[in-house]
Amino acid sequence: MATDPTVKGTMTSPLLSRRNILLGGFGIAATATVAACTTSVPGKAGMPSRTFGAPAPLSPSPGQRLVEKTLVAKPVSLDLGGRTVSTWAYDGKLPGPLVRASSGDFLRVSLDNQLPADTTIHWHGIRLRNAADGVPGLTQDPISSGTKYVYEFTAPDPGTYFFHPHVGVQLDRGLYAPMIIDDPNEAGDYDAEWIVVLDDWIDGTGTTPDDVLKKLIADGGPASGGGMGGMDHGSMGGMDHGSMGGMSMGTPPWVDAGDVTYPFFLINGKPPTDPDVLTAKPGQRVRLRVINAASDTIFTVALGGHRLTITDSDGHAVEPTEAGAFYIGMGERYDAIVTLGDGVFPLVARPFGKTSGGQAIAVVRTGSGSAPGVDAAPADLSGQVLIGSQLRPAESAKLPDRAPDATVDLALQGSMKPYQWGMNGAKFGENEPLTVKAGQRLRINATNQTMMTHPLHLHGHTFALPSGLRKDTVLMAPMQSFAIDLDADNAGDWMIHCHNIYHAEAGMMIALEYAT
Repeated sequence: MATDPTVKGTMTSPLLSRRNILLGGFGIAATATVAACTTSVPGKAGMPSRTFGAPAPLSPSPGQRLVEKTLVAKPVSLDLGGRTVSTWAYDGKLPGPLVRASSGDFLRVSLDNQLPADTTIHWHGIRLRNAADGVPGLTQDPISSGTKYVYEFTAPDPGTYFFHPHVGVQLDRGLYAPMIIDDPNEAGDYDAEWIVVLDDWIDGTGTTPDDVLKKLIADGGPASGGGMGGMDHGSMGGMDHGSMGGMSMGTPPWVDAGDVTYPFFLINGKPPTDPDVLTAKPGQRVRLRVINAASDTIFTVALGGHRLTITDSDGHAVEPTEAGAFYIGMGERYDAIVTLGDGVFPLVARPFGKTSGGQAIAVVRTGSGSAPGVDAAPADLSGQVLIGSQLRPAESAKLPDRAPDATVDLALQGSMKPYQWGMNGAKFGENEPLTVKAGQRLRINATNQTMMTHPLHLHGHTFALPSGLRKDTVLMAPMQSFAIDLDADNAGDWMIHCHNIYHAEAGMMIALEYAT
């Protein structure tokens, strides 16, 4: 419970036993509809919806470099290895166009919404001003179809990021793109850079993400697409899924990690039957910037015949750590350095705990040789796999030593049947926001009280794990707890949520508000 009476965020319902949580959820009505980030935007708990109007225009400071870009969100048809799918995307591309700047630059990005629905852009992982965060009902009005909106902000931190909507389940369409903030002081001790964007794909394969969410809520169980038919899983006793028609519980550490059976997994918008080809010369050092833009899938990543040296997590430096393979959760980003051998190698992202849809693969080519098959299996996928939260921070990335000024509890809760998810005893819009005062060091005691793994994401800030590792998204295994610390140095109303988009839209979100 909160140790500071000025800080809210304690449980809004009596403390629940583990069995009650698993078998009965936390009292959310089974008829729950799509939650906070749809175009029907509720207000905060017990309050009416808010409107914001257009944000006040800003200008760069004297000497500050201006980076401008226009994005068009529109319906498109895409070729996924010979299969045409209808979806939505930025500028008709998958992934969308790269936005690149240097730390300290002033960004002005205009979004032209040509979709048949409201939308926004959330700049995932960026500590930007609150008005530009892209959460409808919390930081801005949704951007109506046929209108334009201008995002203006300074990007303070170098690193690997991406952007996507924060409306409904639009992330599970083609609306995502990488964003790289360069460090002007970095030596750049590598010969080439590859941006690797991972995704799970279901849109236009006989269903849409909106249909998937409706089915999950109606049926209380996993959903499938691509003409594979529905599944009747019956009562699953809260979160105890077992093996579920093309899905599996997986193995430790994540146990059960997703609800949706996808027909495709992609790297840089391409399926294994038409893989992206990354070329370099033997002996070159390459920086990999790996982004998991998936909505429901944790991946295990490995490059056949190579060891990777992980250098950054969510944009922050870590003690360089060698690994043959690593896990990456939805919303996480990892940078790695690799020295390339001579030949042709598979870069594989294997979906964790999912036995349908194959895997994502790209081809790394530095010399002659045949391309790997779609089922290529680097040996490191079956060996020891790095868990990112166990990395150690570089000294430059640590928060200053300081005791917390306030502490709040954050419980991740939910069930599969009925399909209902929430935080601190209720779904978003009905749970009580967490609060903090500007200037405080806030400790959030986060506990995953479900039998699924959830990627916990914080907007507008980074946080430190007990080891000091800085992140903005962290995978939380079933029943796992983290005490995460953040400095309240970015005033506004912010979102904390599970980055499984279906869990978030079913209610697994909560607001973090600055108290006046």
